[in-house]
Amino acid sequence: MGTSSDSLADILERVLDKGVVIAGDIGVSVVDIELLTLRIRLFIASAQTAREMGMDWWTNDPFFSPNAARAELGGDVEKLDLAARVAELEARLPVPGGRDEPR
Repeated sequence: MGTSSDSLADILERVLDKGVVIAGDIGVSVVDIELLTLRIRLFIASAQTAREMGMDWWTNDPFFSPNAARAELGGDVEKLDLAARVAELEARLPVPGGRDEPR
């Protein structure tokens, strides 16, 4: 280590600003027969730096973005309302002890 007095916060800020790539391969072999290979690519950066590099997959992933889920459903917000959907399905059930027609 040098005589630099960088704090952990300064180092973290620099890493997130520039980005860091960690790459590695892990192989499992038995008697010179490769059974498994794992290729690991890890990119650590801020969201802004990632966007500048063209990586913004989380903006279109319904798991991470509610707006992407709405777009995937054609923008119909009512489909996202679980209570309304349950009520609609219950209305289609036959009446107990009565007719076999939907309500």
